Amino acid sequence: MTPVDALARAERLAPGARVAVVAPSGPIPEERLTAGLDVLRGWGLEPVVAPHVLDAHPTLGYLAGTDRARARDLTEAWCDPTVSAVLCARGGFGAQRMVDLMDWTAIRAAGPKAFVGYSDVTALHEAFAVRAGFATLHGPMVAAGTFLADATTQESLRATLFAPETVLTLAPATARALVPGRARGVTLGGCVSLLAADLGTPHGRASARGGLLLLEDVGEEPYRLDRILTQLLRSGWLDGVAAVGLGSWEECGPYEEVRAVLADRLGGLGVPVLEEMGFGHSPTALTLPLGLPAVLDADTGTLTLDAPALR
Repeated sequence: MTPVDALARAERLAPGARVAVVAPSGPIPEERLTAGLDVLRGWGLEPVVAPHVLDAHPTLGYLAGTDRARARDLTEAWCDPTVSAVLCARGGFGAQRMVDLMDWTAIRAAGPKAFVGYSDVTALHEAFAVRAGFATLHGPMVAAGTFLADATTQESLRATLFAPETVLTLAPATARALVPGRARGVTLGGCVSLLAADLGTPHGRASARGGLLLLEDVGEEPYRLDRILTQLLRSGWLDGVAAVGLGSWEECGPYEEVRAVLADRLGGLGVPVLEEMGFGHSPTALTLPLGLPAVLDADTGTLTLDAPALR
């Protein structure tokens, strides 16, 4: 299996940059979108809302508009030469439904841009990596409560976008070794349930070999996390992974029960595992670059990039 490779980085943002806001998954409350846009304007950015962001699917209320409309919004935003970054408004569900409708030839031709989101957006992070060869940012979404309420979450993303050399090392105070050790690899990951759901699809990543795998999820009880991780193990997708970094497990049950599953399923890989890294659905959601070489040190509780997330 081909190991995880380093991907092409986008350029950093500067004040005045135009950034597109898209809704590839669930519907957006307008008041939360407005509040998120105000934060972006406060950073000196010019947010541009894609045409279908506030749409509602005619029959499936958990989707922000039709699959084709959501795919068109993201494709057109990416291919607009005046747009420097594409930020997702929220997660939920729906990215898998529209990802095959995007124009990946045009996206590759447009080149890399900063792309930010997490949760259901994991499906798009994987698609940008595998189909386009672009690094992306696992980070907060514009209309998400964490982004609107938490200053640390906002600052982590702002620094990554504007001054990425200032956030080369992620060292959250909560981080601790589940399995000790230190390893080098290329970052990848996101919601573990979305990674498992990509198995067997035509453009799914064949393997996490050589990768620093970053995992989190929300609303998955311990037995379901066991099933998801077991599926990844049985498929061979985790064979040769360099290390694992774990984020939040909100609404997944008591953490000690979740931790027991993680230790049981990941401990046998024989690689470093760092837990409670402060990314994902937690009250503070740090921004993590995906697709870049880094070192994960479970003993010191750090993830250190070889180079800034953006050029």
